[in-house]
Amino acid sequence: MTDPAELRGVQRDRWEAAAPGWEERAATVTTAGAPVADWLVTAAQLGRGDRALEVAAGLGDVGFKAAQVVGSGGEVVISDGAEAMVEGAARRAEQLGLTQVKVVRMEAEWLDAAAASFDAVLSRWGYMLVVDPEAALREARRVLKPGGRIALAAWQAIDQNPWMQIARSEFEQLGLSTAPAPGAPDPFRFGADGIIAELLHAAGFVDVKVEPVGVMWRLASLDDWWEHMRSTSSILGRAAAKLSPAEHYRLRELLDRRYAPYVQPDGSVELPGSSWVASAEA
Repeated sequence: MTDPAELRGVQRDRWEAAAPGWEERAATVTTAGAPVADWLVTAAQLGRGDRALEVAAGLGDVGFKAAQVVGSGGEVVISDGAEAMVEGAARRAEQLGLTQVKVVRMEAEWLDAAAASFDAVLSRWGYMLVVDPEAALREARRVLKPGGRIALAAWQAIDQNPWMQIARSEFEQLGLSTAPAPGAPDPFRFGADGIIAELLHAAGFVDVKVEPVGVMWRLASLDDWWEHMRSTSSILGRAAAKLSPAEHYRLRELLDRRYAPYVQPDGSVELPGSSWVASAEA
C-alpha cells in the first residue's frame, strides 16, 4: 500500500507540473465547467457579506463566481495545495479586480482556518483527488458555521464521460498509463451513485442533495483537444512527451478515429460529460 504522505507528494507534484497548462487553457475549463460552478454557488445559498471558502480550487472559477454574490462586504478564500495553482488563481483574481478574494495555499485535509468561520465551503472536482476525502469533509464541516452549507462536484462514472474515457483507454492499451487502484485519488473515484451522499453523511452533514449536471467540452479541432489534454493532464502529458515521432503519430491516429463521432461539420469538437453536484448542511 502506498504511504499516504508519499501519495500526497506525488499528487502535489503532478498539480504543480500541470498548473501552467491549466492557466493556459483556463478559458476552455471555465466555459465547460460553468454549469457546474453556477449550480454550486446557488446551492451554497450565499448572501451579501457572507464568507466562503473554495477548497482544492485550482484556478478559482467557483470562488470568483461566489465573490460576485458576497460582494465587496464579504470574503472568498480560494485555496489549493499546489503553490503554482495558488499563484495562477491570484493572478486571475487581480486581473478581475476582486478585492474581496484572498488566495492561499491550504491542504483540504487540514484547513488552516478557525472552527465555524465560513458560511459556505465550495469545491468543484476537488475532493475526488484528495488522499483522504473523509478527513477533508470533516474539516469542511468543522470550519462551517452551524447551518452553513457545502457544495461540491465530482465526475460521474467514466463511461458517462467519453472526453476522458477514450483517451484513458487508448493510453492504457498502449501501456502508456495504468488504471488507478481502487479507492485511489482519481477523477472518477466517486462516479458510482451513492458514494458522495455516504461520505457527506459520514462527515456529519445533513440535508444532503446529489444530482447530475451535464458538461460539454467545446474545442476548435481535434488538434486543439489534443493540446488541451496534453497541457492539463500531467499523467497523459508526461506519457506523450516520451513518445517517438512514429509512436506519437500512431497514438494520434487512434485517438482521432475514436473522437471522430464528436467532430462537428465545421471541424470543431463537442465532447459531452456528466458531473455529480452535491450540497449539504453542517
